[in-house]
Amino acid sequence: MYAVFDDSLVTGNEMIDGQHKELIEKIASLEEACETNQDKATAVKLLNYLADYTDFHFAEEEKLQEEIAYPGIEEHKAKHAEFKKAVEELHEMLEEDEGPTDAFVAQLNEKVTDWLFHHIKGFDRSVAEYKNMRKNSEIL
Repeated sequence: MYAVFDDSLVTGNEMIDGQHKELIEKIASLEEACETNQDKATAVKLLNYLADYTDFHFAEEEKLQEEIAYPGIEEHKAKHAEFKKAVEELHEMLEEDEGPTDAFVAQLNEKVTDWLFHHIKGFDRSVAEYKNMRKNSEIL
């Protein structure tokens, strides 16, 4: 089963949710490429796109957090750096092997898919809640 965006991942921020959907679709494409034993070049291309899109997405999230003066921004940035490191490690695995191995797929599931789902449901949702609380407190 491939990564799928569902209601449990909705943060309520339209821009961020749209970007999360895109990220998860790219992860699913990479998972599918690994499962169908496509060549190393295909996996590298998909992983490169995922890395580039992640950089864009994390920059957008961090910009939003700065705009709303989110108090947990430094911890959030550290989590983003953790994810980027995991993607770099996956690149290294692909370079060392003939293509996406079972070990690569296991790391992809643990360090990318599972990590991202947990991050969205925890860290990203807390940013959205903070933004909404802040907006609502200004109305009162």
